[in-house]
Amino acid sequence: MRWVSSRAAALAGVVAALGLRAGAARADDVDPSHGRVDGDLTLVVGAGGVVAGGGPRAEGELRLRYLETAGLFASYEDGPFVSSRADPGRVIATGLELRPLFLYRWLKGHETRRAWVDLTIDSLGLELGAAWTQPAGTAFASQPAVQAGLGLEVPLFGEASGPWLGLHGGARWSEAALATGTAPTADDREAFLAITLSWHQVVVAHVVDVGDEAPR
Repeated sequence: MRWVSSRAAALAGVVAALGLRAGAARADDVDPSHGRVDGDLTLVVGAGGVVAGGGPRAEGELRLRYLETAGLFASYEDGPFVSSRADPGRVIATGLELRPLFLYRWLKGHETRRAWVDLTIDSLGLELGAAWTQPAGTAFASQPAVQAGLGLEVPLFGEASGPWLGLHGGARWSEAALATGTAPTADDREAFLAITLSWHQVVVAHVVDVGDEAPR
C-alpha cells in the first residue's frame, strides 16, 4: 500500500541520515551523538524522591526511549516509605515522553561538541500521561488523573550510557478538577518535582530494520 511505502521510505531516510552523520563523526574522530546512536533503544532505571504539595514521597521509575527521541515512562511514588504524611500516599503514573531536540540538532550539525552540554540540552522532554492516586487509608482511585510535565537530565560521565541526574516536574489534575475547575484536595490537583538518579543503557534492538547494525 502507498502509505506503508511512504512510512518505510521515511524510516529508511532517518537510518540513512544517521549513517551519514556517524560517517562524518568518524572523519574528524569526534562522535557528536556521544554514544546515543550506538543502539536504537535506551533503557532507563531510576530512583529518587518527589517533592509535592501533599508531602514528600520516594519514587522509582522505568523509561524506554527510541533513538533518544520518543518513548514511554512508568513511575511509582510511595509516601509511607519515607514515613511522611503525604496525601495522596501513593501514586502510579504512566505515559508518553517526547524529546524533540536531539535528532534535529544532531542531523543539522548544531551540536556544541561538549558532551555534558549537548546531552543536557537534548534531554529536555515533554511528558503526558495518566496517574492513579491512593489517598491515605483508601484504595487507588478508579479514574486516573491527567499528568503533564517537563523533564531535564544531566549525564554524570558525559556519555549516553551511564548514570544521570534527573529533574521531572509537572502537575496532575483529577477528572473532577478538569470538569469543575476546582480542586479542594491534593488528590484533585497537585504539583510535583521528582529528583532521580538513574542508569541509562543504549542497546541495539533493530526496531527499524532487523538487519541494521550500529554504525562503526
